[in-house]
Amino acid sequence: MPKFVELWIYLSATPLFGLTATLVVYLAAQAAYKRSGYASWANPVLLSVLTLACTLLATGVSYPTYFAGAQFIHFLLGPAVVALGWPLWLRRAELRQRWGRLLIAALAGGSVASVSALALGWLLGLPHEVILSLAPKSVTAPVAMGIAEQIGGIPALAAVFAAITGLIGALGAKYLFAILRIPDDADGQAARGFALGTAAHGIGAASAMQANADAGAYAGLALGLQVVLASLLLPLAFKVF
Repeated sequence: MPKFVELWIYLSATPLFGLTATLVVYLAAQAAYKRSGYASWANPVLLSVLTLACTLLATGVSYPTYFAGAQFIHFLLGPAVVALGWPLWLRRAELRQRWGRLLIAALAGGSVASVSALALGWLLGLPHEVILSLAPKSVTAPVAMGIAEQIGGIPALAAVFAAITGLIGALGAKYLFAILRIPDDADGQAARGFALGTAAHGIGAASAMQANADAGAYAGLALGLQVVLASLLLPLAFKVF
């Protein structure tokens, strides 16, 4: 036991702590997700976030100390997003046939996501800056922060809203698709994945990729389209209106 305490003190004071904790917790969460039969409530991202947050609070380890090690995994997010392009390349023929419909769906989905969030914030009487921070909630967090800064929102709050939106999408999509009776064939999986990527960005795309290759490919496409469209159109829309 004394040796374990010494090891904990050493790890908690070095960048190795953040890296080790993240890897161990995520692998454990992934194992729990598999044992649950891939139940939505056991989403490994959600379990990992909750476990790491509770661990940091219980041990008194500061977030900067944790992130000093976790940044090495954070760096891999970029290559991971780029890797989503490979499934799309394998399906380039069908994408050429559907590009018009996919673009319209991306515009419609992104517009509804932003307008509904703004309307809900306004109905609840939220402060103006908070309402503006809700607008890019369905765009991946780093981009949402940049958009929020341009339109007068709070970047840190936009990142929180984006993360919550992604988790809700990953947790609830399976049940929503069942209610809507979206089929489980290739076209149905494409529709599911595109919807997840549109509404729940990277977390939704990761969930779709675990469920089905076609769903994951279209989720990655939707994620990329939302990044481009939201970055161009949201700041322009707020300047005009």
